[in-house]
Amino acid sequence: MRLMLRTLAIAVLVLNAWQALAADQLPPRFLRLRDLAPDIVQEMRYHGWHNFLGRPVKGYEDPECILTIDAAKALIAVHEELRASGLGVKVYDCYRPQRAVNDFVSWSQVPEDQITKDEFYPRVDKKDFFDLGYVAKKSGHSRGSTVDLTIIPWPPREGEAYTAGQRLMPCNAPYPERFRDNSLDMGTGFDCMDVLSHSLTPDIPFVAQSNRMLLRRLMENNGFSPYEQEWWHFTLRKEPFPDTYFDFPVTSARK
Repeated sequence: MRLMLRTLAIAVLVLNAWQALAADQLPPRFLRLRDLAPDIVQEMRYHGWHNFLGRPVKGYEDPECILTIDAAKALIAVHEELRASGLGVKVYDCYRPQRAVNDFVSWSQVPEDQITKDEFYPRVDKKDFFDLGYVAKKSGHSRGSTVDLTIIPWPPREGEAYTAGQRLMPCNAPYPERFRDNSLDMGTGFDCMDVLSHSLTPDIPFVAQSNRMLLRRLMENNGFSPYEQEWWHFTLRKEPFPDTYFDFPVTSARK
């Protein structure tokens, strides 16, 4: 009996170890950006409370940027070019599991949930998100080669700390008045659902236009295509999984 119990206990330990290892494994051709470029700043908004849902999003178990190897290498090339000018890259979102996209869709269908309107969509009706292209049932992020990012000064300076429940400032307000997250002035904050977020709008200050064009030029030169309605959103043109929408969770490497 003791031998049988010991054998069973060992089998359970092996199974638990295998499950832990399996949970840490990413699909082929994916990696954690931190493993390849630990100096790229990550502010993974959907893991926390400072996003348009006003809460952590399903599938973001850790604040980790995961990308395909192809997209990560191209992004690192952008970062290195910026570093030569005293600037750098900060990412807000990378791979996004389908369950997170489903969470966005479910949230958009609850009209009474307006707790983040003052910051993220001050001039937009939530019911119009699909028609305006701000929320979709499928996202390029789920294919692993789309990234949301901005440009920051280098070395990075400390940005404003966000506390859940604090007063929200409109994302389309002038640069000194909106949330200061250490980004250069890009004309709006990240995830601002507003016409001022459209990449080529002329209705933002010249400095912000210049910063957007710098980001756009470097991303395009390194193989990315812009999304015209969001200045922060770029997809690798030769993405390795153009028709596959993944749903594994966003996790850090387990120790």
